[in-house]
Amino acid sequence: MSEALTFWDHLDELRTSLFRIICAVALFAVIAFVMKEELFGIILAPRSSDFITYRLLGTDDFSIHLMNTGLTEQFMIHMQTAIYAGLLIASPYILYELFRFVSPGLYDNERRYAVWIVGAAYLMFIIGTLVNYFIVFPFTVRFLGTYQVSPDVANMLTLQSYIDTLLGMSLIMGVVFELPVVCALMGRMGLINGNMMSTYRRHALVAILIVAAIITPTTDVFTLFVVALPIYLLYEISILIVRKVN
Repeated sequence: MSEALTFWDHLDELRTSLFRIICAVALFAVIAFVMKEELFGIILAPRSSDFITYRLLGTDDFSIHLMNTGLTEQFMIHMQTAIYAGLLIASPYILYELFRFVSPGLYDNERRYAVWIVGAAYLMFIIGTLVNYFIVFPFTVRFLGTYQVSPDVANMLTLQSYIDTLLGMSLIMGVVFELPVVCALMGRMGLINGNMMSTYRRHALVAILIVAAIITPTTDVFTLFVVALPIYLLYEISILIVRKVN
């Protein structure tokens, strides 16, 4: 029978796991930093009509020109973006290391639930990020980047503003897409049920429209509908999941 680990043994294991995580993130961040053209080719793609979403919808030709206002701004943005890319690429390994650290303290049934919950949460976050990149963010950029109160006023968008908007909206959409996972956990704990969610469907729709309006600060109804539709579908999927869990 193996001896129980002491507090310092656990602390040493945690330090080893964190060191491996930092090394993995640093490795992928360096790779992303070196592959500058490929990295920013992906990030800057939604700013012109050549992007795949615009081509599928037959959007008119347009191109948003970005500018830089600081001496070190482009280099710092390059480093910042490479680190974010390293975190995103290394995220499966990060989850593996964290789960490997906590799993010895879980029972078999708890370990199975943890695998399903963490896996589902990670998958939904990635899906939310992709939905933002291919649908929500392109429409937001096209509307806000080409909007003018007067032909005499030209838009001069900075690269920092573009990157901050992309990263912020990706994080928000990733969190929003955790709705089915959160509802499944609440249903498992008996806090909600399918009938309750069906009864308050209209209230949920109003809340979804408010959230969609906050995520996309635009005035056109089409963009609001594009954002609200996947969130509403997530709510309907959550009802089915909660009923099955109950």
